[in-house]
Amino acid sequence: MGSITDGGQHVAHNPESVFTYGAPRLKFGSGAADEIGYDLSLTGAKRVLIVTDAGVAASGSPQRVAERMKEFGIEAVIYHQVHIEPTDASLEEAVAYGRDLGPWDAFVAVGGGSSIDTAKAINLLTTNPGTLLDYVNVPVGQGKAPTQPLMPLVAVPTTTGTGSESTTVCVLDVLDLKVKAGISHALLRPTLAVVDPSLMVSQPAGVTACAGMDILCHALESYTARPYTTYERKAADQRVPYCGSNPIADMWAEKALSLMATSFRRAVRDGGDVQARESMALAATFAGMGFGNAGVHIPHANAYPIAGRVKDFRPKDYPNDEPMIPHGMSAALTAPEAFRFTFDAAPDRHLRAATLLAPDAEPPADPAAFLPTVLADLMHDIGMPNGIAEVGYHAGDIDDLVGGALKQQRLLAIAPKAVTAEDLAAIFSSSMNLW
Repeated sequence: MGSITDGGQHVAHNPESVFTYGAPRLKFGSGAADEIGYDLSLTGAKRVLIVTDAGVAASGSPQRVAERMKEFGIEAVIYHQVHIEPTDASLEEAVAYGRDLGPWDAFVAVGGGSSIDTAKAINLLTTNPGTLLDYVNVPVGQGKAPTQPLMPLVAVPTTTGTGSESTTVCVLDVLDLKVKAGISHALLRPTLAVVDPSLMVSQPAGVTACAGMDILCHALESYTARPYTTYERKAADQRVPYCGSNPIADMWAEKALSLMATSFRRAVRDGGDVQARESMALAATFAGMGFGNAGVHIPHANAYPIAGRVKDFRPKDYPNDEPMIPHGMSAALTAPEAFRFTFDAAPDRHLRAATLLAPDAEPPADPAAFLPTVLADLMHDIGMPNGIAEVGYHAGDIDDLVGGALKQQRLLAIAPKAVTAEDLAAIFSSSMNLW
């Protein structure tokens, strides 16, 4: 067992000396989606399920992908019932569809993180026995590992943010518990990420803003994550995808922040700014390659109950049929205060991150306020809500939000310092209003 210093920082008695790095094969650039039929033909696939949502299906992109597959003798079936911000119920419905109409030789996800995560769940549960909760991380689920190999999965993001095309994680709302949870295993990582910026030009400003905040939180959380050397040494069979900050993940995170500094506001202001779209698409991919190995921590742990316990908030430019708090928004809302809390664990990293994100910003007298101020200014500029009060929460909700965040121990363990229930309550309280 490791120990914790008076400042809450982690110290290992027998420090880890090994970190791991994994990423999918990547094809990037305008027109890349037109080549998926060829890419799948190399696997010998003859029957493929394309997973998307109704909005993306209406754009015609999944149908174009399916048409190009015919040239290589591949039959494609399109499932377009993906639920935005997947729930256990929506994933079970998608898995039932996959099982009923299978078998499949491969899967293609065309859409945002919701479509990619749904495809991961279908892939897992059409190749392995059991139920969704068998594989959801403890304490919400059983945390079982797949015992059978999965099929090839091609991830084609149409939103610039989730990074799900790079990661080993599938995120879902567990409705009865009013909390988000995840399935995490190396086999869930897509085989190929096809990032085609031309598919993202129609993404509306509100979605661009939320997805972009997800990019930033991925990059910032992985960059400030607990270093891999502060963990106790693991045996080879104990290694997990999230291993803590490390030199390779740091490189991706830094580059993602630099790209976002010059492109994020522009892409929200003008969705037709192709250069800004391409830079954000690259940033999303780079941030995914960073956090997909280092991990994320407090803002994402807090995001799960913020989104899972939504009351009546309906965000701009999203479907209006039910209340929701988009994932990137829910991660962003406590990020400034979370990074104020973690500052003393790694001051240099927090200052460096703030400088990368806002190269021209003047550091405040209090160094711990630099990154929170840069983030809050950016959130104000792109139209994020002014804290969790604006999405419907009040002081009486803090205990429930803390309880939901504490269920995300897989993420909280990655924070650069120990996090108590009292710490989380203070972060939520300070995040009621950000400016």
